Formats: sequence, structure tokens, C-alpha cells
Amino acid sequence: MSVGTMTCGTCDKELVHDTLQLDNGTAVDIAKCPDGHGKVKSPQCCGEDMSCGV
Repeated sequence: MSVGTMTCGTCDKELVHDTLQLDNGTAVDIAKCPDGHGKVKSPQCCGEDMSCGV
């Protein structure tokens, strides 16, 4: 599967990759607006973040 460019719905700028550090030490990959309008993360299943080992 391939995903194209994702943009912010507020400012239309391309989202940038970042990592969110949780209190338990886990790192979660996210995409965020460079102007601070918000962020999105991977989906969850059964309360756990889904990830891909590729």
C-alpha cells in the first residue's frame, strides 16, 4: 500500500514526521502540522498502537 502527501486541513501545509514520547517511555510515530494546528498518529487496536515491522 502507498500513501501520498497528507496536508493540514487548516493551512494546507504538508504534515511532517515526528515522534511522541509517552510517559511509559514508548515512542509513537506521528505526523504533525508544521504550524501547530494538530497531529495524527497511527490507529489503535484493542488499546494498543498498531505498528509495522517493515
